[in-house]
Amino acid sequence: MKITAVEAIILRLPKVVSASDGTQDTCLVRVDTDAGISGWGEVDSCPEAVKAIIDAPMSHSQASGLARVVVGLDPLAIEVCNQRMRRAAVYYAGGGVAVHAMAGIDIALWDIAGQALNQPVYRLLGGPFQTRFRAYSSVLFGDTPAATHAIARRWADQGFTAVKFGWGPMGQSEANDVALVREARRGLGDGIDLLIDAGECFDARTAIRRSHQFAEFRPYWLEEMLHPDDVAGYKQLSEASPTLIAAGETECRLMEFERLLDEGGLDWVQPDPGRCGISTMLAVGRAAGQRFKRVCNHSFKSGITIAASLHVMAALPGVDVFEFCMADSPLRHDLTREKFEATDGIVTVSDAPGLGVTVDPATVAKYRVA
Repeated sequence: MKITAVEAIILRLPKVVSASDGTQDTCLVRVDTDAGISGWGEVDSCPEAVKAIIDAPMSHSQASGLARVVVGLDPLAIEVCNQRMRRAAVYYAGGGVAVHAMAGIDIALWDIAGQALNQPVYRLLGGPFQTRFRAYSSVLFGDTPAATHAIARRWADQGFTAVKFGWGPMGQSEANDVALVREARRGLGDGIDLLIDAGECFDARTAIRRSHQFAEFRPYWLEEMLHPDDVAGYKQLSEASPTLIAAGETECRLMEFERLLDEGGLDWVQPDPGRCGISTMLAVGRAAGQRFKRVCNHSFKSGITIAASLHVMAALPGVDVFEFCMADSPLRHDLTREKFEATDGIVTVSDAPGLGVTVDPATVAKYRVA
C-alpha cells in the first residue's frame, strides 16, 4: 500500500469573531492510498498557513512542502513518514505551524493504519486501559460574572461532573477575575469539579496571587495562567500555588512538553493531537506518567480531533478527565456523521476501525473555502 495524495481542506464559518473558539474554522487533512483507504486528520492552527506548508513545492532537500515527501511511502510506516517530513522541513520546522501540519498528516496515517488492520487506533497504540471517560464540559467564561453563573447552571443540569471555564474577560481586573470564578462555583454547586483556564493572561506574580484568591472556590486545576514561554514563571507558580497547575496546549514537540514538566514543574500537561499528532501525544502521555505527572487532552475542534484524543487517552493509564468541547458550531457537531455526546458526563471511544469517524461531505461542501 502506498500514499497517493495528501489534500489540505480549509473550512470556515460565514462569520468568525475574535473569541478564543477553535471551532470557527479548521484545516482538514485527507490522505489517500492506492488500496482505496483514506484517512482523515485535523489541525488546530492557522488553516491557510497549514495548507501552504502541505501544498508547497520543494525548495531543496531541507525545505519542502510535506505532501510531496510522503506521497509514494507506505502509510503504515508512520514513523518513517514522520521522519521524512521532519527532514524535509528542517529549515522552517523549529516548532509551530509546520509541526502542526505534520500532526494532521500523522492523525490521518493512524486512521489509515486502523482501517487497514481492521482495528481501532487505540489497539495499535497499546490500549485500551479504559474506553469510558469522565468528560468535562469545556466552555468560555461568560462576558460577566452573572452570565458565567447561568452557563454553569446549564452544564451542571446536563449531568456533567466537571466543567471548565476559560478565556473571555479573565485578566481584566482583580475584582472581576475573582467574581468570575466565584459565580462559576456558585452556578455549579459543591459537587461538581470546577476547572479554570486563564488564557495566558497573567505574569507570574499575579498568577500566584490569583491562585490563592481562587483557592476558596476549590478549583480542580488552574490552566494556562502564564505565557507558554514563561517556563521559569511556571516553576514559581507550581511551587507556590495551593492548586494543581496545567498547561501545554500550545506545544507541539515532545522536548517542549518535557521542559514544562521538568523545568516548569507542571502537575498536568495537555497535548492537542491537532498540534502534535497522535504519535507525539502518546509519547507526551507516557513521559508524564514516567514523572508521576498527569495528562489530559486539549481538544477544541471537530469530531476528528475528539476521536483522535479519545484513542490516545484510551492507550494511557490513569486518565481521570477528558476535555469535551461544547462550542455551538456546525464544525464541532456536524463535520462527522458520528455524533460525539457525553451521556451523564461520560464519553466513550469508538471500537470501529481507525479513528471510527466518517466525514460528512455535505458539511465539507457547505463550509469549504479552499
